[in-house]
Amino acid sequence: MSFKVLLLDGVDPVCANIFKERGIQADQPIKLSPEELNSQISNYDGMVVRSATTVTPELLEKATNMKVIGRAGVGVDNIDIKAATTKGILVMNTPDGNTISTAEHTCGMIIALARNIPTSVATVKNGGWDRKKYMGSEVFGKKLGIVGLGKIGSEVAKRMQSFGMEVFAYDPFTTKEHASDMNIELVDIDELLGNVDFLSVHTPLTEKTKGLVSLKNADKLKKGIRLVNCARGGIYEEADLPKLIDDGIVGGVALDVYSQEPPNEELYKVLEHPGIICTPHLGASTEE
Repeated sequence: MSFKVLLLDGVDPVCANIFKERGIQADQPIKLSPEELNSQISNYDGMVVRSATTVTPELLEKATNMKVIGRAGVGVDNIDIKAATTKGILVMNTPDGNTISTAEHTCGMIIALARNIPTSVATVKNGGWDRKKYMGSEVFGKKLGIVGLGKIGSEVAKRMQSFGMEVFAYDPFTTKEHASDMNIELVDIDELLGNVDFLSVHTPLTEKTKGLVSLKNADKLKKGIRLVNCARGGIYEEADLPKLIDDGIVGGVALDVYSQEPPNEELYKVLEHPGIICTPHLGASTEE
């Protein structure tokens, strides 16, 4: 009996071709409901997911033949690692797969925030013309704070240094040598929040990173700081963002990830705020 793999979340068809070239049966349904997934998962030895599918202990209980789960991306927080390990299922990710694409998207978000690109585009398309209203700021000479100086964070730093930004970082897991080699100053999190003009996060969502920026710690933020999140939804307290902007504490927000995807009605109302730029989790969505 051949090894069977289930490909979910719109994984690129090239993935199926790679498996088939190696004699592995790869099934790629257009879409499975949770009920359909529960009923079919026992037929497969492996599966590949992106971020849309949540691999829960309940699902794994039904995956009686599962041997390996591949995450087409970096983060594995949508997979219950403990439950998988208990059942002897290997969980693998692709840490370099979306490094460049996510870093580039982050840099685009920074520039879009600095120059009010999305709102000014919408104005012109609607027949408006107001150059004064959309006065932006240069990123040259500004301070960029990065939380998480891993692969993606480091690539963002290199690119924005080319724009003339001064980069600071908080990462308890990196070394001073790594930061020094990149001409980046490591600081503690409170100093970072209170010192930088732009903040970009590149960490998993954990108890320590959840709600990293919220109304509760607004007094720690540099006035007018601009926030970017292309990592994991929930690192910024989404419900607090409109008030932080309206109060002048935060100068603008750019989000590519959300605590719930797609957003629910309540979250969509948050995203309607003109000071928030939002894209539908496109960090890894490039042809490459």
